[in-house]
Amino acid sequence: MVKITLVLLLLGLAIASALDLGPAQGLELDAEDYQKLNKLRHLSEEFFTNYRNVTIEDFVPEGRIPTVSDLLCYAEFAQLTAGLASGSLWSYRMIDSWGSIPAGILKGHFKDLGHYDECVAIEQTVASGSTVVGKYCLAKLPLTDLLGGGVGGGFSNLMNVQSAVCFPASCSATNMDTLLKRVVKQLIGLELTSSLVSESTCKTAEREKYDAVTIFSIALFSVFGGLVVLATLYDYFLCEDQKKLPAIVKAFSARANSRFIFTVSTKSNPNVVECLHGLRGMSLIWVCYGHDYIIGITSPNINLYDVYSWAKTPYMEIIQEGVFAVDTFFFISGLLVAMVALRAMEKSKGKLNIPLMYLHRYLRLTPIVAACILLYWKILPLLGDGPLFGNWNFDNYATCEENWYWTLLYIQNYATHQSCLQHTWYLAIDMQLYILGPFLLLIVYKWGKKGAAVVLLITLGFVAYLFSVMVINDYSLLNGTGGGPNEYSEDLSHYTHNRTSGWLVGFLFGYFLHSIRGKDIKLSRPAVWLGWIISFALMFTCIFAMYPYGTFKSKTIPILNEAFYVSLSRVAWPLGLSWVVFACMKGYGGLANSFLSSPLWQPLSKLSFCTYMGHLVIQNLNGGRTRVNTYFSNYDIMLRFWQDFGFSVLLAYVMYILIEAPCGGVESLLLPNRRPAPQPKVLPAESSPEANPTPVDVEKLAAPLNEGASASAPPLEIKTELQTN
Repeated sequence: MVKITLVLLLLGLAIASALDLGPAQGLELDAEDYQKLNKLRHLSEEFFTNYRNVTIEDFVPEGRIPTVSDLLCYAEFAQLTAGLASGSLWSYRMIDSWGSIPAGILKGHFKDLGHYDECVAIEQTVASGSTVVGKYCLAKLPLTDLLGGGVGGGFSNLMNVQSAVCFPASCSATNMDTLLKRVVKQLIGLELTSSLVSESTCKTAEREKYDAVTIFSIALFSVFGGLVVLATLYDYFLCEDQKKLPAIVKAFSARANSRFIFTVSTKSNPNVVECLHGLRGMSLIWVCYGHDYIIGITSPNINLYDVYSWAKTPYMEIIQEGVFAVDTFFFISGLLVAMVALRAMEKSKGKLNIPLMYLHRYLRLTPIVAACILLYWKILPLLGDGPLFGNWNFDNYATCEENWYWTLLYIQNYATHQSCLQHTWYLAIDMQLYILGPFLLLIVYKWGKKGAAVVLLITLGFVAYLFSVMVINDYSLLNGTGGGPNEYSEDLSHYTHNRTSGWLVGFLFGYFLHSIRGKDIKLSRPAVWLGWIISFALMFTCIFAMYPYGTFKSKTIPILNEAFYVSLSRVAWPLGLSWVVFACMKGYGGLANSFLSSPLWQPLSKLSFCTYMGHLVIQNLNGGRTRVNTYFSNYDIMLRFWQDFGFSVLLAYVMYILIEAPCGGVESLLLPNRRPAPQPKVLPAESSPEANPTPVDVEKLAAPLNEGASASAPPLEIKTELQTN
């Protein structure tokens, strides 16, 4: 399998765990190692002193004939050394922007970013008439080579010191690499074989010209922005009666759409599952918080060793098991499909307009998805800059050029292992399950409890399949067996047939709620307490059961035990949520219901789809423009989270006003109304409308059920089925 960056926090924790540089692993640097590294402490001064009288041979690897680019690099480097000899300030800026062997290397401070802006800002016209431009790169100094093969153990590829270097822009990474290796050899008497400088880490002040797709993206967003401004001005200044506002203007009006977002409902409605707002909002926060830990762990921390200590704490499990937020949205998705569709089918005598369901679903999701592809692929690179920008966990979106269409077809989890937008893998699963939804609905509608039993057997079948795959193939999410984590985790996490359990449990629970609608269920106090105890026990077990285990923990778990955990936890989590929703709906929620059903969740719930789709723009932007070293701690990650999350919500508001609401409004105007029209009263002699039921599309019917979240979707569910205006 092609190696991909996982959106899950598991990858970040695996990297962090791999950096166990403590004495227990025999990876701690001793005094002799430190003294050897200290010889490279002032690498920039040693470098330019050594090459005061540089020759063309110094720039070319042994056995290669100098090229035109080598000669150009030699000429500009000679101008640089001449500038140093004459005391020119621009040449000293080039030295001053270099990094060094970081202070605190014994604490895990492995990266010195130098001064990025000082380097790339260099643009000096020299005596020959040419212009010398600064080129910033990150040089990698492998500790395993510098200090001997015993250092680093099995994680030698992670044991690298990175330091900034600055050269004339005409010099290639190969030229820099050759020069650095020869200096290192002179300083510590060691000839390095691995490459020190990669062109992928190099940057200059020059920016690429806008290509056709970038121009199209800017024009498209500008057109939508112009339409929103015009509609808003018309709404605000020319329309006195909001009831007479033309529908097309209302669709684009920021005033009208903002009113919808920030209007909260405090009236009790038996058709509204109010607690879903809180579940949706909390899960969104959980996901974004976990993603910020990936950014924080892989940032240029000055205390990288502390990450491993953190990874052994129980708090790490809360972050790592944020993947259960995915199962929360699968649960909500299946729940709403069953509840809303079965109610609609009762009114239409079992008829469903399935093609129209699919069409509405696709048109509701795709505008935001398409806009985000353009936003991440073409707009994000224009928004910021920095030494790490473009080399971050999520922001290499070059694969969009080759496979963006798989994302728009919602089959990227099977069609490719290099998805355009990594975090949209859930979209594919959600859409595929939605496509299967009508067939399950027909089963439970036609056969009732027997049909539900069939769905239960299907659920157990998928659980058994996942269990069997893990045991037979020795696929482990913890022990790193079965072909490497990027191979098996893709199969266990991102394929639809391995993630159906939560959705199907939600579907069955939705059928249960539909079957007891209108009934007053009385439970004794012990029964209520027992329900809450079991619910919390299931959820806490899902989060903390694997705490003692893992590759870098003191214990390992047999694959049989882990297979039981992985397959059953994906059922246990939605079962625990089922009680929470049931208790909140039936008056047994107490404080939990007051919290989850608070109207304060409603605006965030409406913006949850756009927040999820756009939050990595903010995290990539803020992470990539980092210019100084950071400190890792739970508190510092929390500070990072709140600034990222705040701007993510602001971006979501803009995306909603600009794209989601207008496209949803236009779609409602162009396609048939999905709400069943009011039926006129008829005389007994006349034929009843129910005698000739009309197929209905159920997606619009979710608005009364989940009124506050209409037109928006849960973050990971990416638009819960049946939520529209």
